[in-house]
Amino acid sequence: MKTLSPLLIAFVLVLGPVATAEAGPTLERIRSSGRIVLGHRESSVPFSYVLPDGRPVGYAVDLCLKIVEAVHKKLKVRSLTPQFVSVTPANRIQMVMEGKVDMECGSTTNNAERREKVAFTVPHYITGARYLVKVDGGIAELAQFESKTMVSTKGTTAMKAITVANNERALRINLVEAPDHAKAMEMLAAGQADGFVMDDVLLYGIVAGRPDAAKFRVVGKFLTIEPLSIVLPKNDPELKAIVDEEMIRLIASREAHAIYERWFMKPIPPKNTALNLPMNYLLKDFWKYPSDQVPF
Repeated sequence: MKTLSPLLIAFVLVLGPVATAEAGPTLERIRSSGRIVLGHRESSVPFSYVLPDGRPVGYAVDLCLKIVEAVHKKLKVRSLTPQFVSVTPANRIQMVMEGKVDMECGSTTNNAERREKVAFTVPHYITGARYLVKVDGGIAELAQFESKTMVSTKGTTAMKAITVANNERALRINLVEAPDHAKAMEMLAAGQADGFVMDDVLLYGIVAGRPDAAKFRVVGKFLTIEPLSIVLPKNDPELKAIVDEEMIRLIASREAHAIYERWFMKPIPPKNTALNLPMNYLLKDFWKYPSDQVPF
C-alpha cells in the first residue's frame, strides 16, 4: 500500500475541519442545487475542448471531474451532477467572478493580476508562450517577425506579453486579436498572419489534429512562463480548501500523472493522434512540493 507523503498528511490535517457542514456561498449553492457548474473551453487541446458530438473533454476536464467527486463526498449530498458551460479566453474570469461557473477547467494562467479577481488551485501544467509558424516561412525567432503580422487570442497573457515585447523592441509587428485559438490557427493557415503566439503546449495540441501538421512548427524562446491552473471564485475559501486538498492528493497518489499520460502521451480524440509531450522539468519539479503559490 502506497503511503502518503509528509506534505500531504500535513495538508490534510490542516484542512480536515473543512469537511464539516460549514460552507461558503459557492458550496451552499452547489449543495442546494445538487449540481456543480464547470466552465470549459472550445479548442484548448488537450486541456479542454469539444468533440464533434458536443461533449467537453480534456486533461483539465478530467481533473475537474475528480474534484467534483471530492466535493460530492465532502458535502455528503445524495447526488452531484456536473453541468458544463462554455467559456472563452475573454470572459472566463468574469464568468467565475459572477458565479455563472463554479470552476473553470481549461488552460488559464495563474498570475498576480488575475489573483486580484479570482482564486487558483495547484497548477496542472507549466508552459510558456512561443510562436507557431509555417515551415516554409523562414521564421525561427521573435526578431524575424519585424513588420510582419502576428495573431494571438483575445484575453490571453500571450497577447499582453507580445504587445509589451513589440513596443519595447520597436519591432513594428502588426498584432491581430482572434476570438479563439481555432480562429487564430485558421488565420495562420490562410496566410493572414505570419505567426500565432500562444502557450507552446496549446500550439502543439492545435496542430496535432490537422492533416497538414507537417507544414507548421513551434519556434523561438519562451516569451513567458505560464503556470496553468483551475480557476475558482475568490470569495469561497471553503471550496478552495477542498479543491487544493484533492489536487495534492491526486499528485501524491500519482493519479494526476496517469491523467497526464492519457492526454499528452497517448492517442486522443477525435483524430486519435498522440501529442507525445512528456512532462517537462518545470512541472515535475513543482509537483515535488505542490502548492497554489506560484512565483509569477
